[in-house]
Formats: sequence, structure tokens, C-alpha cells
Amino acid sequence: MENIIVKIGGSLLISKHDKFNLDLIQDFSRILTRKYKYQVLTVVCGGGMIARDYINAMRYFNANESLCDLFGIEISRLNARLIITALGNHAYPVVPKTMSELARALLHEKIIVMGGLQPGQSTTSVALEVAEFCDVNKLIILTDVPGIYTSDPKKDPSAKLIENLNYKQLEEMILKNTDNKQANAGEYRIFDAVSLQILKRSHINIIITSGKDLSEFEKFLKGESKIRGTFINQ
Repeated sequence: MENIIVKIGGSLLISKHDKFNLDLIQDFSRILTRKYKYQVLTVVCGGGMIARDYINAMRYFNANESLCDLFGIEISRLNARLIITALGNHAYPVVPKTMSELARALLHEKIIVMGGLQPGQSTTSVALEVAEFCDVNKLIILTDVPGIYTSDPKKDPSAKLIENLNYKQLEEMILKNTDNKQANAGEYRIFDAVSLQILKRSHINIIITSGKDLSEFEKFLKGESKIRGTFINQ
């Protein structure tokens, strides 16, 4: 049975009205504990709207980006704690805060749940780094849209889902869509320049799909081939 890394966006755990999506968290936790073709090794949680609210408040008081990043990391770790609680005995009970702590957690053969690691690094970058560290070549990213689109599907109704991308095409999209290669604290991007560099050196295969109802996630774990999302490989 192959292992995978799962990145779940904070927007799935907490709605834009700052309410916890408890049913989704419960369903997600149940799916993680079932035996499918793929076994979940580590989950990496994003910060979501609450993290961005804190970061905006910090900026109001002229906090620098590094300090804002630290607030976002703490919120992502709280989200990780929530999933650990939902998983119960299936989860390693501590949120690893460093790669050394992750290495110790791996010895216990439990589902590991993490948040951010350090300032200047998105949780997507963390997920990629974890996959590289664990020698896992598959990462699934669950977000609030079914994948990468030609434009923002929340703003452009004509946006089309891109089903397949290679690393070069992804790099061109990142450079085209932003003048600033590195995201600011709390800024949501599925990929940025840091995550792209980890991806290129580690040769990880990625699927990005919707986690709103988790049906595509479950199909992926079962090994089904017809999954609505964006597949990224070399």
C-alpha cells in the first residue's frame, strides 16, 4: 500500500463566516482512517480565513511580515490540533513543529497532522517538503475549487479547469500571474515560487481537487482514475 501526503486548505475547515465545518472535518477524519489503495501518512493544514483575519489585524498595528507569518503558522497548528482531536487514537497526538519532530512522529506509525513550519513558507511548501522528507511521490491538495483554472473561477464564470500541467507550464503560470514571486503572509496561492522549487527538485506528482464534499478525495484513495481535478507531473 502506497503512502501519500494530504494538504487541506484552511478554507475547507473554517468557512468565510468563521464557523467550523464540523461535518466536513468529521467526514475527512473518517476517510483518513479507512483502508484504501493509498494510506495517508501526513496531513498538512492551512490557516484559512481566521489566519488572514489575524494577519490583517497585525498589519493594522504595523507588524512586519515575519511576525504576521508566525501568527498564520500558529493558526494552522490549531487547525491541525482540531483534526488530531477528530482522529482520536488514529493520530499522533502532537503537532510536529520541525522536521526533526516529524522524524520522531514517523516512528509511531500514526496519522501525523501538521501546520506551518517557518516564516516565508506556505503550507503548500510544507506539504511538498514533508513529501520529499518522507520519500513519498504523491501529494493531494484539497481546496475549495476543483483544481487550477485558466483564471479565478470565483470571479470569472468562463474560467476553465486545467486537467493536466507539467512543471514548466506551472512555472509559466506562476510567473505570469504575479509580479511578486513570493506570497506575503496570509496571501492565498495554491503554489508560489518556493513550492515550485521544491516540486522541481523532488519530482512529486500532485493532484489538486475539491475538498468541499470529499467525494473526489475518496475516489482518489480508492485508486479510481476518473477524478475531477488538476494533475501536475514532470
